[in-house]
Amino acid sequence: MVSYFIHYCEFMLSDLTANPNIWLHISLVGLWLALVLIIAEGLNRLFSVDPEISRKVVHIGTGNVILLAWWLDIPASIGIAAGVLSAAIALISLKVPILPSVNSVGRQSLGTFFYAISIGILIACFWPRQQPHYAALGILVMTWGDGLAATIGQKFGYHKYQIWGSQKSWEGSLTMTLTSFIISTLILLPVYGNTWQIWSISLAVALGATLLEMVSQLGIDNLTVPLGSAAIAFFLHQLS
Repeated sequence: MVSYFIHYCEFMLSDLTANPNIWLHISLVGLWLALVLIIAEGLNRLFSVDPEISRKVVHIGTGNVILLAWWLDIPASIGIAAGVLSAAIALISLKVPILPSVNSVGRQSLGTFFYAISIGILIACFWPRQQPHYAALGILVMTWGDGLAATIGQKFGYHKYQIWGSQKSWEGSLTMTLTSFIISTLILLPVYGNTWQIWSISLAVALGATLLEMVSQLGIDNLTVPLGSAAIAFFLHQLS
């Protein structure tokens, strides 16, 4: 384990020295994350908004960092390390109020921890394959799909249903499906072109993500939805 950690540190150091602009790129990602957290904490502390709103600001804002990482070609070793660090902070925040905007909704959840872990896993899987779009698809389906589904479901979810004791709404689930479909097509069409296979894959991703979100409990959808969505898109494209 120690030797593996040392090897990983050496690998990360080589990534940091290989690109002269890497520190600028990391700084841009860091600034974006800091801005998201500042806005969320400001809403939480200064304006006393509903804690769920500040939490969604963090949920959606931090998820979009995957686009920056893709655009700036952040090395996989840096992305994985950031995911592990974020997961550690999320666990600590459950006990110590480091980020009230994340864990101030009156319920204990490992959702933020799973969220960070999913980013690290997807980067580890698809960055070395030169297919970062699958990682981006998985994270953004979770970021926007689940984020908007929860918001719509709470505000306009008049038609309720229960799965394993967890209450959902058809309005929220439909939002998850539509948003996941839009995200998938927006990512896959520029990469692979406008074909019926891509539209079909996007539909499969949307339905799969919705099903995973429906049956997941205790925040584990922040792991199952991004990993499942990326896997569905990847394997179906391999078969097409």
